[in-house]
Amino acid sequence: MIRILGQTGRRRRLALLGTIFTTITLLAVIVVPSAQAVLPGSPSKFESGNDPTLGLGNMVVNTTGNNDWATVSFTDLTDAAASNSDDSFEPGSKQDTACPVVEGHKNPPKDDFTDIASYIEKNTDAASPFFGDTYLYGATIRYAANGNASENIELNQGTGPLCPGSTLESRVEGDKLIAIDYLGGGKAVEFHVLTWVTTGACFVGNHTAPCWGATVLTLDPDEAEGGVNNVDISAADNPISGVFLKAGQFAEFGINLAAAGIVDPDSCVGFTQIVWESRSAGSSFVSSTKDIKIQPVNINSCASVSVRKVGSDGGSQAGAIFTLYEGTGILGTVVGTCTVDANGDCVDPNTGLNPFIGLNPGPYTLDETNTPAGYDKDPNLPFSFTLADGDNLSFEFTNVLQTGAIRIAKTAKHADPDSSPNLEAGFTVTDVDGGTHSVSTDATGNACVDGLPPGDATVSETGPPTGYSAGADQTVTVLGNTTCTGADGVLASFENIPLTNITVSVDSQVDGGTSSTITCGSEPTVTTDPNGDGSLTVNDLEPNVPDGIVCTIVIDP
Repeated sequence: MIRILGQTGRRRRLALLGTIFTTITLLAVIVVPSAQAVLPGSPSKFESGNDPTLGLGNMVVNTTGNNDWATVSFTDLTDAAASNSDDSFEPGSKQDTACPVVEGHKNPPKDDFTDIASYIEKNTDAASPFFGDTYLYGATIRYAANGNASENIELNQGTGPLCPGSTLESRVEGDKLIAIDYLGGGKAVEFHVLTWVTTGACFVGNHTAPCWGATVLTLDPDEAEGGVNNVDISAADNPISGVFLKAGQFAEFGINLAAAGIVDPDSCVGFTQIVWESRSAGSSFVSSTKDIKIQPVNINSCASVSVRKVGSDGGSQAGAIFTLYEGTGILGTVVGTCTVDANGDCVDPNTGLNPFIGLNPGPYTLDETNTPAGYDKDPNLPFSFTLADGDNLSFEFTNVLQTGAIRIAKTAKHADPDSSPNLEAGFTVTDVDGGTHSVSTDATGNACVDGLPPGDATVSETGPPTGYSAGADQTVTVLGNTTCTGADGVLASFENIPLTNITVSVDSQVDGGTSSTITCGSEPTVTTDPNGDGSLTVNDLEPNVPDGIVCTIVIDP
């Protein structure tokens, strides 16, 4: 697992049960009054407990600048109430079972949920002493008022199979059970935390593992708080169910899961399911469960990043290497590397799998630390981003093919020192991909074409100056990362030779005395006129014609 170093856990109070219970017993009641309405470090300043002035649990903001259920986007679950189809654990079932049986039956009104609300947030302020802490806020509404309500909040990791015939996740090592007792009519709240163990002592002394373990964590008001409405809540002030609620019908809580030792901010081991469980007032929190509601969640889940790489020309990027760093920028700790395969996926070359999994939430930076020859890395690299709980992000980067340039230099054969040859000519460059590019030399005989893909290119003079022959085609190799501006492109040199005109004439010394035909190469044959006179002119003859130009004259007396 890849981990981000962060803040260590803060003060916790651990209560060890030193006595092995032989029967199901109650925890000693330690009443912790709710002294504040907002947990320390709460990013939203969520009023999750009794307001210190008003002394009640409610759903609206009591202090300007804070938040409550009326001002956040919470998850609302409705539950069948006063119904024989209401999901519940099988009556009499023990909690020390990996998969309790879930069935439908009617529950006592004061233990019967009608609505459940949850809100989860994370402190992302790097300057805060609570940076990285996850906060869980919950609220339950019951069919009938129950001022001294009791309930369990079960957090399951979801690494085991589903229980038969249910969406309930089987309990596995490390799952948590938060027992909440609203005491004194909800004016004080008691929180205890148990952990599912597969070895060791159980909370219920005559049980054997797997079970809820004997070690119990008792939370203080800086770690958890809650309250019950001690006055009626109007429908207008109830954003959860929108109905009038009597005093004692609504209960809420807030827990800093990191401070409580439930979620480690330095690890991405988290939870995928909450099981909300009502209990009879005063009952042991591992028995007498009544109504339940199962909620899928994503609390502190590991994240992952996958990388794909392509070339702007579709060329292979195999062998490119990406490095993942912690933090914003490439000066952070190296998390790991991956290598691009023939398909463009960045993987561990030994396993062929994505190595960037099991990542903790937080800031990261990706950079390409080995780029294939002939390419420039994507201009968006290095690339910084932030992972949230459970994110599975995919990134694709495009390397830009490095292009090259061809310089063209033109000269012309000319013996007359009193005049200058015409060096302006048209050229066509056919690149390695078959693309064509037109350019003309200037009066000095120079031209340049850039933006060409690397590889062999053909340069053809397609518009020589008047009176000159075109130079022979040339094949040159374009090199990447060369430009016309840098004048470092490959050179193609051309020299123009003047064209030549020839004329062959026939003149009969006696008019009409002879008749002749003149043939030169592939030119049409010319026959003299009635006087026996005539000529054949061939223009624009190229130099170095193999075997020269052969002219044949036939005189017919």
